[in-house]
Amino acid sequence: MAYILGFFAADGYITHNKRGAYFWCIQITDKDILEKIKKIIQAEHKISSRIPKRKTEKTLYRLQIGSKEMCHDLYKLGFKERKTKNLALPNVPKKYLPDFSRGYFDGDGNVWVGFRSTKRVRPTPVINTVFTSCSKEFLEELESGFLNAGIPQGALRKGTGNYYRLVYSINGSLKLYDFMYNGCIEDSLFLSRKKRIFEKFKSMRL
Repeated sequence: MAYILGFFAADGYITHNKRGAYFWCIQITDKDILEKIKKIIQAEHKISSRIPKRKTEKTLYRLQIGSKEMCHDLYKLGFKERKTKNLALPNVPKKYLPDFSRGYFDGDGNVWVGFRSTKRVRPTPVINTVFTSCSKEFLEELESGFLNAGIPQGALRKGTGNYYRLVYSINGSLKLYDFMYNGCIEDSLFLSRKKRIFEKFKSMRL
């Protein structure tokens, strides 16, 4: 459930209507992970889709759950209906931080692999791991949790828009890989396409 909470922190929101019905929703372009989340929470709700109007956009999938109790639990954890700028790290027990951070990374994170010193006979492979949020406080708290887990300090940068990026280079990225995916098996919750990029980098260094 910590993974789902992290995923919700990145790509979820709470809403309610005039009749007093409460809903929590998750939206993402990866339908497979929504299917897994739906199975874990034993939901029978349909995953809806929104076909993009432009060819450059991807289909957006949404899982919406109507539950006043679950929404109030999210409120207790510090989530708000408009959480974009005031998102704070919920009180996640230390043992669940790897799952939470992996969930958030799958929602609002990115990993990139490339080369440095491309003019050399054997260019040096490099990797960057990034967590993005409009809440600077959230990223600062997340970085603090990583530091306590033995992960090197990242670089917190202001983006060109109204957002911040927590960036890790080679050493930090490798530590994050071990931290987030340690113990993961095939049925675990994670986006395979992001995990494979870390593994591609590790194979490039052999």
